[in-house]
Amino acid sequence: ILGETLDDAVGEAFDKSAKLLGLPYPGGPLIDKYAQQGNPNAFDFPKPKVDRLNFSFSGLKTAVLNKYNSFGENQVPAADICASFQKAVADVLVSKTLLAANQFDVHTVVLGGGVSANKQLRQAMKEECHTNGIELFYPRPSFCTDNAAMIALAGYYKYTKSPSPSPYNDDVFSRSKLG
Repeated sequence: ILGETLDDAVGEAFDKSAKLLGLPYPGGPLIDKYAQQGNPNAFDFPKPKVDRLNFSFSGLKTAVLNKYNSFGENQVPAADICASFQKAVADVLVSKTLLAANQFDVHTVVLGGGVSANKQLRQAMKEECHTNGIELFYPRPSFCTDNAAMIALAGYYKYTKSPSPSPYNDDVFSRSKLG
């Protein structure tokens, strides 16, 4: 693991920011849709400055809430907030990915997970990888599934490969517990 989130995963940041804007779950596709009509430079949302290759989106979500609250209820420029939020997320993910690729002399990058369907992220990653001579792969949007499906599959295989599976009495944790 070269870098990880210090709080919410990026998909959670999309979902929670969408909820702050009154958009239904899942928020990622709706933020992407609204962002297409918005100005990504309308608001200068913070880009987390955390050490090394880690990232954090809690401050960005707070900035979305504060910006939303700064407008009257019927005057919220949702498309501009979505576009600016999306740009901030893409900037962080692209810069951290390229930093890791350069630091470890990697010449191929693969996007995966639900957020890899995001148009702004794909375009920004495509441009930066091309500029830096890095090959980029990403699945068609229909194959950009939520991580929950991947975790469920991993759990299934762990359970079925266990020497003596014990039905329903294993504990479940959102993060692995180190012994």
